[in-house]
Amino acid sequence: MVLLFYFCSMKLNIDPTDKELRKRLIDYLSQFIYDRRYQLFRSIISNRTRYITVVLEDIFQAQNASATLRTCDCLGVQDIHIIENSNKFSVDSEVDMGASKWLTLHRYNKLENNTLEAIKTLREKGYRIVATTPHDNDCTISELDLSKGKVALLFGTELTGLSELALKNADEYVRIPMFGFTESYNISVSVAITLYELTNRIRNSEIDYRLSPDEQDELMLQWLRASIRSSSLIEKRFFNELKMH
Repeated sequence: MVLLFYFCSMKLNIDPTDKELRKRLIDYLSQFIYDRRYQLFRSIISNRTRYITVVLEDIFQAQNASATLRTCDCLGVQDIHIIENSNKFSVDSEVDMGASKWLTLHRYNKLENNTLEAIKTLREKGYRIVATTPHDNDCTISELDLSKGKVALLFGTELTGLSELALKNADEYVRIPMFGFTESYNISVSVAITLYELTNRIRNSEIDYRLSPDEQDELMLQWLRASIRSSSLIEKRFFNELKMH
């Protein structure tokens, strides 16, 4: 077996195609955390999903951004796509409660307008682009057909909602029913209500919503690295021991 590894920015990286090597590294690193914590990782990862993902366009209030991440973690939604056109996405650690440590955050901030880049990337990964909007002629979250394929839910700013560009390029539109005078929910509340409804539905369906075995291993390695002090040095020792055999 050829071992491919390198040391970069104090973090070791393994050949992503070498699944056997990755499993051996996971087994090795798991010795450095309590077994109860390792089993907790396994249990949580088994319920993680990428079937539903969240896209946040220009969210600027740290409390709302952080509450959204916390909700995604609690409901098992692994990937968050963050579009930063005019506003930088920032996290309030007191609200976040460490949730971002366990999530995969994808940031789009290289272009003048990053909305189309995010939508293009998600479409290439097989997602339907579903914009959240309060318009009466759209389907409700309970009516959204989840059997048609993976869903990327777009949420906009607290003040103006999604941009016209995002709305124009969406495949479908969904709304949360409201029965009061106020025209919209707070962004973090919208995310919480929508994700609770949709994740509950997929978990009680025949949809294969869970991560693949390879994705679960990739996530386990990521979490172990984040949980073990000096994990890069421990990994280096692991590879050195392999070279000696």
